[in-house]
Amino acid sequence: MPAVIKPELPLRISLVQGATRWHDLPGNRDYYGTLVKSLQGHSDLIVLPETFTSGFTNRTLGNAETMQGESLAWLKTLARDVDAVVTGSIVIREGERCYNRLVWMRPSGQFDIYDKRHLFRMAGEHERYGGGEHRLTVDLKGWKICPMVCYDLRFPVWSRNRYDRDAGRFDYDLLIFVANWPSPRRYAWRTLLRARAIENLSYCAAVNRVGVDGNDLHYAGDSAVLDFLGQPLVELGAQEQVVTVTLDPASLAAHRERFPAWMDADDFSLMP
Repeated sequence: MPAVIKPELPLRISLVQGATRWHDLPGNRDYYGTLVKSLQGHSDLIVLPETFTSGFTNRTLGNAETMQGESLAWLKTLARDVDAVVTGSIVIREGERCYNRLVWMRPSGQFDIYDKRHLFRMAGEHERYGGGEHRLTVDLKGWKICPMVCYDLRFPVWSRNRYDRDAGRFDYDLLIFVANWPSPRRYAWRTLLRARAIENLSYCAAVNRVGVDGNDLHYAGDSAVLDFLGQPLVELGAQEQVVTVTLDPASLAAHRERFPAWMDADDFSLMP
């Protein structure tokens, strides 16, 4: 069997499942900032929901910021103060185009971005936002992590975990989804999260919001951390919750060695 490079250290991941305030950017920064600061010294990675500063809004230009705006500066300060990576998506404007942009903010102030690839046409997202073309993979404590946004969950090719024989490792060890996923479709949410973890031989973490938004859509939360068998390490309810789970690299490595389905996977390339 080929050698596999794998993470060696445990990873503490925190889910911040909140009731996002509708179109209230300063209020959401205060609200989520308080929840995140409670994790100082207790987490390596803190995950917020999709569009956590505004809610999943149709009024893009009215709620969008630039990359020089207050929310990005706030994220930099927050990640530094809690000494952890903080991630979630916000509405970003570049020229006349808006993006549902995930920001991966490190304590150093350096960051990466991922623009949501799959735009939810049933709500007209494809008419209001530009779509991303590139998948993001980041490193944290020796872990490879692939963060995605909401509707991306329904497209398994985009999130497929491949083994690079030249590099001797998988694309990622942890798959993350941040979401505003309404409760009428919660069965799909829960089912697809398990499928993504199982098929990709990877941990999977997902953060959804709770409450009711300005479009009268209800959100049931159901944020979770799943292991590589699709078994929940933690599952959240339908209320505000903040939880931290420690991921074990040895268990992941043992499963990949014991059940090497990746060796029979089809080769393919992702096209923009």
